[in-house]
Amino acid sequence: MSQNTTVNRRIVLASRPKGAPVAENFRHEESSLPTLADGQLLLRTVYLSLDPYMRGRMSDAPSYAPPVAIDAVMTGGAVSRVVESKDANFKAGDWVVASSGWQDYAAIDAKLVKKLEGAALEHPSLALGVLGMPGFTAFMGLLDIGEPKAGETVVVAAATGPVGSLVGQIAKLKGCKVVGIAGGEEKCRYAVEHFGFDECLDHREAHLDKRLQEACPRGIDVYFENVGGAVFDAVLPLLNTKARVPLCGVVSQYNAQGLPKGEDRLTLLTSTILKKRLRIQGFIIFDDYGHRYPEFAKQMSEWFSADKIKFREQIVQGLENAPESLMGLLEGKNFGKLVIQVGKETD
Repeated sequence: MSQNTTVNRRIVLASRPKGAPVAENFRHEESSLPTLADGQLLLRTVYLSLDPYMRGRMSDAPSYAPPVAIDAVMTGGAVSRVVESKDANFKAGDWVVASSGWQDYAAIDAKLVKKLEGAALEHPSLALGVLGMPGFTAFMGLLDIGEPKAGETVVVAAATGPVGSLVGQIAKLKGCKVVGIAGGEEKCRYAVEHFGFDECLDHREAHLDKRLQEACPRGIDVYFENVGGAVFDAVLPLLNTKARVPLCGVVSQYNAQGLPKGEDRLTLLTSTILKKRLRIQGFIIFDDYGHRYPEFAKQMSEWFSADKIKFREQIVQGLENAPESLMGLLEGKNFGKLVIQVGKETD
């Protein structure tokens, strides 16, 4: 069933996953369109963002944000058109971005909605990628925590993803050597040929630690962490004294049901942090840097308009394909920023 003007299709959380999400954790529903209160907007979803953090929101373990309740609409950022407005600052037809979830229509307080501007008006889906939250994450994490300096070596995993690809490109703009890590020969080749990385290593091949050492003969000054697991194991011994590690995610652990098997490496980590005076800092982008969004928007728009920043999107058609697409994302099956096109751009 395609999007229409009388029915609100919704995908809700039916049950909490045990390990990797499965189709049964989601349920498709239909309801009437929501009614508006004063100060609210009725939004029609056009593009829905799928992101790794959504797996954490499916669990009820303590975290930085409350979990999605059972039988509630799955959370998610979306680019939408305003259908009806009860706020003087918005009108029908406006392009906006908001956290409206996995559904066709949502009633949202206008103060929680942002109008699209500049390049995003020409390419609305990019407000969920290079010109949106992933771009903001890469920009602030690398520049504010990583503090890359010309001539330094920067390593980033998930190198062709929406965050990693931008981390690498921004580091190159700052004069750094950039080594990416990705899953598969095609992605690694794309990181070098399209995004301009100096090298990219396939984490699926054997001896990642040795190959990374060869790629980084002067050690690693900045490691942008968004994966964890075996990739971090290979990176840790190569971190230079006073290296910086911005940490925005650990996607390799999101489906874990307990601690990883094998030896406890916590002592190695803590002793390395001390001996090398490492700075490892986690951050939640809008909680920690929301007040600096205009700084990001201005600079990224300038880079984007000057063709200094490249991007790649993977757009999947149909709201009904969101669950399967999220499951694939958590397994690394996506190639670029994963977006679901829920409805048409035009009314």
